[in-house]
Amino acid sequence: MFTGLVKEIGQVSSINRNTEGVLISVKSNKLIKDIAIDDSVSINGACQTVVSFNESSFTVQAVGTTLQKTNFKSLKVGSPVNLELALRLSDRLGGHLVQGHVNGVGKILGWQNSGKNYVLRFEVDPSLLRYIVSEGSITLNGVSLTISTLNKESLWAEVSIIPHTWENTVFNYVKVGDQLNVEVDVLAKYVENLLQHGNQKEEKKSNISEAWLKSHGF
Repeated sequence: MFTGLVKEIGQVSSINRNTEGVLISVKSNKLIKDIAIDDSVSINGACQTVVSFNESSFTVQAVGTTLQKTNFKSLKVGSPVNLELALRLSDRLGGHLVQGHVNGVGKILGWQNSGKNYVLRFEVDPSLLRYIVSEGSITLNGVSLTISTLNKESLWAEVSIIPHTWENTVFNYVKVGDQLNVEVDVLAKYVENLLQHGNQKEEKKSNISEAWLKSHGF
């Protein structure tokens, strides 16, 4: 579990294909001292498991499903990536509950800026639209953000990016047309599931009762 508060911008140092998918090594200056094998690390919002590390970088195994559902397939050696270590139970939850389970990939449609504050417009996958609401939480490339505008007819949404987030995440490297890893608020999925089950007919009640038991010699 993560918060969507990026702690470091890492840099892809190597990409090596293998039978399982791709081994991705990421250079880290700050977080590497707290990383161990089997640790979970959010890379651009995708939860990955550390399989090896040294004093300056760590390596994860990205499997086929990850490559299909995320923007990992567009990563290159030298690409900057947002990094966050898994949440400790004693930490403050400064963003929102982020699983690191990418639901889909969006595309940057445009930018507007006022000074160092930016408004990012991105496309919304129609299958994710029902989980997104104005002023609700969303995770883009591992960054916890708030939906400022939502256009359901044209399938786009906007988020505001404050100067601190702009300067300390990969948003200052991306451009129009780039892909974004999108994770919707998991609470919306639980609510949907509860409502679906609430609309189903109640299970048939058992005919076994105290009278039935007595009549059968119990």
